[in-house]
Amino acid sequence: MARYVVVRVLMMPILLLGLVTVAFVVSRTVPADPLSTVVSERQLGNPVVVQAAEKRWGLDKPLPAQYVIYVRNLLRGDMGTSFRTKQNVRQDLEDRLPVTIELTLAAMAIAVTVGLLLGILAAVRRNSWVDHLARLFALLGSSLPVFWTGLFLLYIFYARLGWFPGPGRLDPRAVAPDKVTGLYTVDALLAGDLGTFWDALQHLALPSFVLGWAVMGIISRLVRASLLEVLNQDYVRTARAKGLTERSVILTHALRNALIPTLTIIGISFAILITGAVLTESIFAWPGIGSYAVDSSRALDFPAIMGVSILGGVIFLVTNLITDMTYVLVDPRIRLS
Repeated sequence: MARYVVVRVLMMPILLLGLVTVAFVVSRTVPADPLSTVVSERQLGNPVVVQAAEKRWGLDKPLPAQYVIYVRNLLRGDMGTSFRTKQNVRQDLEDRLPVTIELTLAAMAIAVTVGLLLGILAAVRRNSWVDHLARLFALLGSSLPVFWTGLFLLYIFYARLGWFPGPGRLDPRAVAPDKVTGLYTVDALLAGDLGTFWDALQHLALPSFVLGWAVMGIISRLVRASLLEVLNQDYVRTARAKGLTERSVILTHALRNALIPTLTIIGISFAILITGAVLTESIFAWPGIGSYAVDSSRALDFPAIMGVSILGGVIFLVTNLITDMTYVLVDPRIRLS
């Protein structure tokens, strides 16, 4: 295990360098002028202003020189200055990453809890109305577009019924808790502010459900299929023959082996949700990484686009490593090499 982890960690810089190279080349080959973001439309025809802007942002140098400078600064922890926000990209990401992590953790908690429950019920009561209802719910979550689901739930539960608050992380009149982790629910609890905690939790409910519904459907269907296969194994029949309760047979003997393929989906889904919560964050005015990536792409903000790409690569690499290590904890027969 230790040797495997060391090798994977040593490979990460090489993989990240490849990611940086691809992202840099792609961002620079886009047929658009990034100066339109930093120079007003009226001044674009002024060669003096354009030359000054190119020199200020390093766009006057050849692409190989720009690449070398970027990688050299990146090794020092400098991800450049955003064309749009005029702040260091690293600072922008540090401010927005906790916002997306809070949304993603809540979405994964809902997806894993409900997905496992539906998958187990569907497998245990195969071909019953419970099974059909669980599969229908999973199919809807996997098939419905996120933007449609988000807008529909906002209309029903916010505009019509008033059960949940509107977009945003807090009520407009509320004061954000003092920043400790950047997660409003956690920071409110640390401050002992239950009112703000409840407000943040209510605002978190709808977007996290929308974001996690698709993953919930995948998990439930995968758990159902894996559990049905495991329930036909000899060791499950032996456990039943010993007189163990059905609950013990399912949860202790069958489910643990059925979860192995599900772990891959959970790990990959977590990374995908962090880097791909674009539509959900846009619909619910959630100021996280997804909305930052959208705004940066629209503005041709090269440093910000590169920063988001690198952050996404790191998240995927770390998540895959943790997922592989979890296999051994779930099934000791697996050996990593």
